[in-house]
Amino acid sequence: MKNMVKSLFLSFVVLMLFVVPARAVDINLSAAASMKDAVSELADNFAKKNPGVKFQNNFGASGAVAKQIENGAPADLFFSANLKWMDYLKEKKFMDEKSIRTFAFNTLVFVGKPELKVKTIQDVVKLDRIAIGSPRSVPAGEYADKALKKAGIDKQLEKKLVMAKDVRACLMYADSGEVSGAFVYRTDAALAKNVKILFTVAQELYPRVTYPVGLTTAGSKKAEAVAFYKFLQSPEAEKVLLKYGFLVK
Repeated sequence: MKNMVKSLFLSFVVLMLFVVPARAVDINLSAAASMKDAVSELADNFAKKNPGVKFQNNFGASGAVAKQIENGAPADLFFSANLKWMDYLKEKKFMDEKSIRTFAFNTLVFVGKPELKVKTIQDVVKLDRIAIGSPRSVPAGEYADKALKKAGIDKQLEKKLVMAKDVRACLMYADSGEVSGAFVYRTDAALAKNVKILFTVAQELYPRVTYPVGLTTAGSKKAEAVAFYKFLQSPEAEKVLLKYGFLVK
């Protein structure tokens, strides 16, 4: 009897040696604040089909997020709201260069209270306080800054601009009434409760809002991150982008 119990115990131990528990894998995403809703939904959709995958999402101004990656923050994919910060990380060898591709496009608009008589960028000089993202780190702010300079009104607005940490903060300032209006993306304006789009910034005043995406050098070595990167190129992913107002062409 003792030998039988011993034999069964040894058989159980041997069997357990070959049972490998399912490994939960984290995919670390770093993305522009304006992509928060779309990227979160894409991650959720992928996770539902791949139960062993969990996403750790980091959203913020593209410049701030890029600096975090440079300083060692874990990241498998990077979504930028302009080419500048993607190129920054690429030059510093943090990106898998061959994986970098255009993911989506957007449009710069100006939002404010519906009753405001503001129909063009020239009309903005009539307002008291205008929010833009800090041009040094926020692409939306950089696009807006270029538009103001091209329109020739940047000097008139120097003391009226309120700098925000990212484009979502710009929208919040306008929606809460802390500023008269704000330069944001069309996709962000759709989330507003108290303000509306007063005008679309003429495309000839600034470079087209382009979102590149790419695997980091660490992410390119992680099978699950590579699989998610491929998922981003699917018709399903395109539908999600369109749902949130992004352009794909």
